[in-house]
Amino acid sequence: MNTQATLQQLRSLKLNGMASSYEAMLRLPLDQQPPADQLLAQLVESESLHRQHHRTLAAIKAAKFRYQAAIEEIQYLPERNLDRNLMLRLAESRFIAKGENVFITGATGCGKSYIASALGLQACQMGYKVGYFSMTKLLQRFKLAKADNTISKELARIEKMNLIILDDWGLQPLDSAMKITLLQMIEDRHGRASTIITSQLPVANWFDYIAEPTLADAIMDRLIQHVHRLELKGESMRKKQKNNATLTP
Repeated sequence: MNTQATLQQLRSLKLNGMASSYEAMLRLPLDQQPPADQLLAQLVESESLHRQHHRTLAAIKAAKFRYQAAIEEIQYLPERNLDRNLMLRLAESRFIAKGENVFITGATGCGKSYIASALGLQACQMGYKVGYFSMTKLLQRFKLAKADNTISKELARIEKMNLIILDDWGLQPLDSAMKITLLQMIEDRHGRASTIITSQLPVANWFDYIAEPTLADAIMDRLIQHVHRLELKGESMRKKQKNNATLTP
C-alpha cells in the first residue's frame, strides 16, 4: 500500500490525528524520519491529542458560556479585591474533584460572569463536563419542564455535570415550587459535583432572597460547605473599558 492510500485509509477510519501527523512526517527528509517503533508511538500520541482537543471544543460548545474568557486575561487590579493566589488554585480545577463550590459576588459589571466563564472554560480543558446557566433562563426552563412533566429528566441531565455555573443569582424572584426544585438540584449534586454562583447580592442576603426559612436553611447548608468566596469590589469593568476605549486616539 502506498503512502497516499495509507493516508486515505486513516481518514476513512476517522483517524485524522494520525493522518495529519503521518503526512507531516512524510515531508521530512528520509534521514530525519523516525524508525517504525517511534513512528507508531508518535502517531498514537497525535491521535490521542487530536481527540482530546475535539472533546474539549465540544464540551466548551455544550457549556454555552456567556464569555469566551481566559484565566490569563483576568486583571488583578488592587481595587478589585481579587486574590491572585486563590484564582490560580481554582484554575487548577481541584475544587471540582472535591465537589467544592465557589461564590463570586460584587456589583454589576465588576467581572463576575467573566471570571466564572474563565473557570468553567478551564474546567472543560481539564476534561470536566460543565453547564453555564443564567438563573432567569434556568428558572424558565424548570417551569416549562414542570408543565410538560420532564423536570426529572432535566434535573438528571444537570446532575451529570461536574460543574454548573449559576449566573445572576438573586435577580429573579423565587416561588415555592422553584425553591423546592432548586433544593432538589442542589441536593442531587451535593458533595459530588461543584457549583459556581455569581450574584450582586452579598452572601449574607441570600437567606432573605430565598425567604422561606426552612428551605433557605436546607439550600444554604448544602451550598456553603467547602466553599471558596470571591468578593469583588471597585468600579464596573465594562465602564472602565469603555472609558479607556474613549481615551484611545
